[in-house]
Amino acid sequence: MPPGTLHQRVTAALAHWRLDDAEELLAGVEGELSPYAAPAPRDGSPDEEPAEEPADLGRAWADTLHAELLVRRLRQAGFTLVGDPVEPPHGTGSPPALDLHAGVAELIDGDGPGDDGDLRAECAARAALAIALVRSARAAFDATADDLQRAAGLARHARIELLSRRVDAAMDEAVEAASLLDPGLPASLLLVDTLSTLAGVLADLELMPLALDYQRRAHETAVQAAATPGALDAADGEADVLVARTATRLGELCAELGEGLLDDGVPESAGPHFAEARGLAEQALALLPPESAEAVVAAQVVHGWALVGLGEHTAAAGPLRAAVRATATSGDRDLLAAALLALGRALRRQGDGAGADEQLAGALAIATEHGLSRLRRAALRELCTLHSELDDAGRALPYLQAYLADELDRVDERRTRWVELFGRRKSLLETERAAGQLRRQAYEDPLTHLPNRRYAEARLDGLLSSGAAPALAVVDVDRFKTINDAVGHPGGDAVLRRVAELLVAGVRDTDEVCRWAGDEFVILLPETTAEQAERALERTRRAVAAHDWAGLGVGLPVTISVGIASATRGDDRRTLFAAADGVLYDAKRRGRDRVVRLSAVTQTRAGASPLDALFGPPRAAAAAVTDEPAGDDTALVGAPEKVPAAVSVPAVQPSPLDDPTGDPGGFAPLLVDPPLGLGGPTDPPLAPAPPASSGPAEPARTTAPAPALPFRDVPSEPDVIWGTGRTTEQVLALVREARRQFPDRPAVVVRATAETLVALASEHDAYTTVDAAAMSAAVGPLPEAVGRVAVLSGNGGDTSVAAEAAFVARITGTEVVRVDDLGGTRIRGLLADPAALQDVDCLVVVAGLDASLAGLVAALTDVPIVAVPTSTGQPGSFGGFSALITMLNSASPGVVVSNIDNGHAAGVFAARIARRTRSGTAPGRGVVR
Repeated sequence: MPPGTLHQRVTAALAHWRLDDAEELLAGVEGELSPYAAPAPRDGSPDEEPAEEPADLGRAWADTLHAELLVRRLRQAGFTLVGDPVEPPHGTGSPPALDLHAGVAELIDGDGPGDDGDLRAECAARAALAIALVRSARAAFDATADDLQRAAGLARHARIELLSRRVDAAMDEAVEAASLLDPGLPASLLLVDTLSTLAGVLADLELMPLALDYQRRAHETAVQAAATPGALDAADGEADVLVARTATRLGELCAELGEGLLDDGVPESAGPHFAEARGLAEQALALLPPESAEAVVAAQVVHGWALVGLGEHTAAAGPLRAAVRATATSGDRDLLAAALLALGRALRRQGDGAGADEQLAGALAIATEHGLSRLRRAALRELCTLHSELDDAGRALPYLQAYLADELDRVDERRTRWVELFGRRKSLLETERAAGQLRRQAYEDPLTHLPNRRYAEARLDGLLSSGAAPALAVVDVDRFKTINDAVGHPGGDAVLRRVAELLVAGVRDTDEVCRWAGDEFVILLPETTAEQAERALERTRRAVAAHDWAGLGVGLPVTISVGIASATRGDDRRTLFAAADGVLYDAKRRGRDRVVRLSAVTQTRAGASPLDALFGPPRAAAAAVTDEPAGDDTALVGAPEKVPAAVSVPAVQPSPLDDPTGDPGGFAPLLVDPPLGLGGPTDPPLAPAPPASSGPAEPARTTAPAPALPFRDVPSEPDVIWGTGRTTEQVLALVREARRQFPDRPAVVVRATAETLVALASEHDAYTTVDAAAMSAAVGPLPEAVGRVAVLSGNGGDTSVAAEAAFVARITGTEVVRVDDLGGTRIRGLLADPAALQDVDCLVVVAGLDASLAGLVAALTDVPIVAVPTSTGQPGSFGGFSALITMLNSASPGVVVSNIDNGHAAGVFAARIARRTRSGTAPGRGVVR
């Protein structure tokens, strides 16, 4: 693992194309390198189970380094990681692509790469092994929680992708690696190496400004690590050497950027970059000890390159010749190509054409052999310029053609990158647009275009959790059913829209009006007291009552009743809404067309409230108070002189049965006097009459708890929630409760509306599996498929029930295949090949008009069959009863019949048979809601 010594040695050998040395170093790494070989038991015995071990980063790095070694050997042989040939620099022909399937087969058979001496077979095996190693290592890096190790692995994989000429993949890996390198990471050798690797990748991607930034950060991190005690240990090497190496690499990028500016004809802009490169190289040479010969040579090459760029050709030639001699003996091909290129530049600008041609031709050959694209393009440009200056057009033309071909390849790569970027951006915008539409569908009322109940609940939860003290107003249109009956549904919809507009117009910009349900609205008023909310809603109430409703064709008066409560300490959404809703009904019982608020101070209700008839009078300690509205300065112009006083309602009423006076009040008399059943003098009593005694009451009887039912503690099958007859909010609440109780299995919703399915997908996102045809959804992890079920349907009218059965069977944990539209003569295909029915553990046959299909299929196979009658068919089918009778009277054995249209029960039953058949275990008991 980096930054270990062995990792550093292998990395240096690979970077310098000393592939035999890298292979020898990797040979000492423990572990089987091929993912295609099964691991042996730890003690060699055939009976011991192999241990399940977590992802090993050491093994991942060994796989990564070995994959890079294989890719570099493939590059030398003229192929990429995916087996495509590398186009030769001259000529038009290229070998065919490698057969990777044959390479995989060779690895699985156990023959190593190239055992038969066939070069193409050897390359195919290497490519297949490299692909497997890259995938294995990437999975381990993705699983680690160490962001720096993951970024280091991604940067190294980007280098491998570049060697394979997979530019898009390299860009993706580099972007992900950069996103993990937080500026706050502590200085370390691993961080320095990762930043330097990423800078090299970005430079090869023609992103020089970014490459310069990351290499500069690597140098700054190295300086910081050298100055921080404990940041580097003895195994990391000398701190001065680390700083010198990063300075050399930064100087190399500065010199390369300056050379590009010289080629573009702006020498005045190139000078500062060459001056910075010279200073960095001199800093590195001052820090490096004599024994670090390789690092010294690299710094000398950068120093000579900078001197050439600054015009000091004579001073640069001598050190560069020494660097060429040193690198020629060391075997560092990358550094040798850079030294030859710098020396060739110096000689060309000194006027030594023959010497320059020799050095530049050597640099071109090495860069071409080892896939050093940037050095190759620079050498081609220098050779073309050299022979043009020598008036040798015949020799300049081939170099010019090769250079232009490389430039065209770069243009094509850039164009491909831009097209890919455009496609990704377009896809992102489409995804954002679809997400916005889903959010609107989930949180917007389609009639009034106000936020809906789901939004109001979420917003109120957010306000309360943040510590705010909002006021909540619940608004109800008085006698709306009468209005709706008088003007029809379109007129009623128009009234609701106009009421919504008046509510919005009467509140502040910071307040939010939401449609709760039907003719009921809620208004969220942040940082507002009940008294302030009362004044605002009173103005709105008068505006609604005074509105000209005749313009909408409504001849009846339209008024609203409003209940207001202000949040207090400990309130949640439910308690606050219950308080506001309670005073709303108080307003309705007091005559409607009024605003009633709950006192934020006393939380009590005024005396003589109509609710006292139901709940009993409040205790004396909670005496009624009346909060008078504010003075005349808050009233509207033209408002009545006296506004009805608001009343206050207690949040929690005491039980009348606990009243110390002995007067039960409320519902208590109904429970004890008269006895049940005495609705009239002739009615027989259904319970004994209480004794007419004024003595103390007998103590209440207690009943022993019923014994627990012998169910399993935790059912394994999904919870089932029927959407029929339930609102979207009710279904969402049941799903949340099911997920809370049993988070390890899905909650299944069947017969749901489209709005409910959209709401489920919006709330639970990636945890939701939706089947629109089945009108069903599953929220939570799906079980592993065991066994196989086939679902057959008669005609198009049976599709929805068949889809429900298939969906439920799949969610219950079995593989499902569908065969639709087998009614009438279309069953001939199935009769011609009955073997298709044998490869399943259970069959579900869904039919209405073709109810005999179940018996016909049963005659063809011995597989158990669940028949589901449907209510589709002719008018005389009596809602599926005819199909049910036909299936029950079938003479074919092996058929069980579900009730009409119940695809859910059939799917569960078939899945149980399939799972029991394959696994031999009985499924648990599910829960139906």
